Amino acid sequence: MVTGGLGFIGSNFILETITRFPDAKIVNIDAALVGSNHSNLASLDKNPRYRFVKGNITNHTLVDKLIAKTDLVFNFAAESHVDRSITSPENFIKSNIVGVFTILESVRKYRKKMVQISTDEVFGSIKKGSVREADVLNPSSPYSSSKASAELLVQSYSKTYGIDAIITRCTNNFGPAQHIEKLIPKTILFALNNKKIPIYGSGKAVRDWIYVQDHCDAVLDISQKGKWGESYNISANNEIDNLTIIKKILKILGRPANFIQHTEDRPGHDFRYSLDSSKLRKELKWKTRFRFDDALKQTIGWYLDNKELFEKVDRKLFKPAPWSGTK
Repeated sequence: MVTGGLGFIGSNFILETITRFPDAKIVNIDAALVGSNHSNLASLDKNPRYRFVKGNITNHTLVDKLIAKTDLVFNFAAESHVDRSITSPENFIKSNIVGVFTILESVRKYRKKMVQISTDEVFGSIKKGSVREADVLNPSSPYSSSKASAELLVQSYSKTYGIDAIITRCTNNFGPAQHIEKLIPKTILFALNNKKIPIYGSGKAVRDWIYVQDHCDAVLDISQKGKWGESYNISANNEIDNLTIIKKILKILGRPANFIQHTEDRPGHDFRYSLDSSKLRKELKWKTRFRFDDALKQTIGWYLDNKELFEKVDRKLFKPAPWSGTK
């Protein structure tokens, strides 16, 4: 079972799983809220190995029914936009904490296995070095706090009830079909429409960027070869500040640098995230397959080839509201 499979990362994960494992059968539960898009999995509409169920992971009856017939649960479902968590935190608490609790109760009941998809943001901002799996959680926003809370719940169920669970934490993803509110697709959208691209403060906030395909490959490898009860960091060792990302996109699209508009910084803005993924690389022999610049060009090409998606965009996005390049 994959939760949140209509989302950016979840849908890419389902497509990768269907391709890599010819015998795999997938049930995808998604509430079809912000970030969900049925077109992401349109190619699987008639695939007998794929089934979609509309529903919320906080619905205990539905989740219980589905997990009873499932071997392994991948929980991608989450409210994930930092800015929205600051203005409307309640939904993040419900989805990212209560939803995880609901899944865990059914996993415990039926003795299933679970992979919890988390984020580098649970460690908060760091000035130097890179955090390892056992380092202290130090979240800054309601979003990252809800994800950290979910991690603690998963760990407690693993230790107290003995369930087989793994936590994966990844850095900033990018690639085809990402929701238009995120940094890279939104920059593409603004540039194509000759709109000023707003960016928080100096734009020097640093993130480690990973192509979504590499992330999906890592999660699958961890589920097959990882140790239950442990956590794994996933990173590409590709730290770039937001301003540089935007300038790269503008150059590829042939737009001038004066399209950038600096705005007031966000409250509690984390300056830098960085994960040490040496455990994953050494123990499971995992490595990335995509170079950042090549993957960025591929991503831009996908949006150019799917311009019809822009026609459905809420025009409120063109308000001068900045963002920091979160997942």
